[in-house]
Formats: sequence, structure tokens, C-alpha cells
Amino acid sequence: MSDLLADTATLSPTPPWSLLALLRRHPQWTITPFITATILLAWIIATQRLGVPEYVLPPPGAVLVALSDGLWRAPADPAGYWYHTGVTLYEALAGLILGATIGAFLGFALGASRVLERSLYPFIIAFQALPKVALAPLLVIWFGLGFNGKIYITAIITFFPVLISALSGSHAVDPDRLDLARSCNARPLQIMRKIVIPSAMPFVFTGLNVASALAVLGAIVGEFVGARAGLGMLLIQYDQSMEIAPLFAVLIILATVGYLLNHAVRIAERRACFWSQRRSHTVLAES
Repeated sequence: MSDLLADTATLSPTPPWSLLALLRRHPQWTITPFITATILLAWIIATQRLGVPEYVLPPPGAVLVALSDGLWRAPADPAGYWYHTGVTLYEALAGLILGATIGAFLGFALGASRVLERSLYPFIIAFQALPKVALAPLLVIWFGLGFNGKIYITAIITFFPVLISALSGSHAVDPDRLDLARSCNARPLQIMRKIVIPSAMPFVFTGLNVASALAVLGAIVGEFVGARAGLGMLLIQYDQSMEIAPLFAVLIILATVGYLLNHAVRIAERRACFWSQRRSHTVLAES
């Protein structure tokens, strides 16, 4: 009887156009809009039905008006959002590239030498434990109110996830592959370039996914301390003047920038680690 039911299930799979198949294959086009609509509906109810004050939670219409007013301005206009978004995005990207480069290099170096790892790892952890908000004023004093201070703050915040990911990826390499390479008289640099780094790339991109979100945070922290432009500076201005609707508009822009930056990293991951993506899809299909 069980064999008959199994054959029946095999012969009648779930149609690809059914609701269940659509939810499983494309949740970003089904479940995500539903969650967004639910949040928006709760927001409208809270502001229109429950009487939440506007200085606590502005209505969606006021936020939309503030957002459209700032986005309709010219990109070079400091009174608009495009100009300040470009400044924050530049700081986040430059800091992410610098921090990821240092983190990956240091992670692979620690993974290649146990002595180096045991010697430097305590200092790295101690440095990571320092509150970055406390370091931000020092960096602004050292490098001024320009881009350099914000870039270095972002680099400090983003390098640690990439470092840990690169170090974990170095330790996760198959020992048999390393032994085989050594038996073929491969030099350490060749082993690192041909085996360790390609095998650890999925781990590195995992750290980059985390660092891409932290990059925007690092840029904002630097702009909170002192800046002449940027979305963080706008947040400070709107908070001091109690303009809550434009403040929410800037928060929406920051969330969008963080999502797009993370999405760009995920696209790069699919291109650079296509073999890992295929293997994961195969495992999911078999399960």
C-alpha cells in the first residue's frame, strides 16, 4: 500500500503554477510583499486609528511627501537626498573595500601560520571589543572631518567579519587536498593561491554579506561624530529640529542603500562561487 502511495505521489507532483510552488520558488515576490503590506497597514492603523502622535510616528503620507521632495531635487543639490546619499555610499564602499581587503589578507595569513594566529588573535579580539563609537572621535581628530575619517571607521567595523570568515575558511580546507599538493612539491604560495583561497571564498563572502550591512553603519557612525555632508548628518539635523517625517525618509533611504549593497555582494558571490551555489542547489534538490 505504501509503495502505491509513493508511486501516486511521484506521478502527480505539485504543479509549478500552484500557490505552494510559487511560495517556495519565489518568496520574494509573494511573501515579502505581503509582509510589507502588513507593516504598512499596521503603520496606518497606528497613526490614523490609534492616535499615535506625529512626533512619535509620522503617518506614511507625510514620510512619502518628505521622501519625494528630497528625491526630486538635483543630484548636486545639497538640499536633496541624492547628494547626501552619494556621500554616505562612497564612504561605505571605500571603507568596505579597505576593511575587507585587510580582513581577508590577515585572515589568510593567520590561517597559514599557527604561531602567527596564536600570537595576534588575542590582540585582534581585544581591538574588536573596543566600542567603535569611542574610536570614532579619535579618528575624526586624527584625519579631520573629510572622507578619510569615515572611511577608516567603516574599515575598522567591517574588517573583523571578513577576517573571521577567511580564517574559518582556511581551517576548513580538506587536509587531503593539502597533503596531495605538498606531495607534488607545491610551494606554500601555490597552495594558498590554488587551493586555500578558492576553497575559502564561500566563507569570505559570508563575512562580506555581514560586512556590507555594517559598512553603512560605519559611515553613519562617522557622520554622527562630525561631517559636512551625508545621511548621518541629515539624521542629526532632523533629530535636533524634531522633523520626524524627513527623519523617517532618511531611514528608508539608509535601509534601501544597505539592501542594495548587500544584494550587490550576493550577485558577486554567485558569479565568483558558482560551483558552491550549484552544489548547494543540488543538495537541496536531493533532500
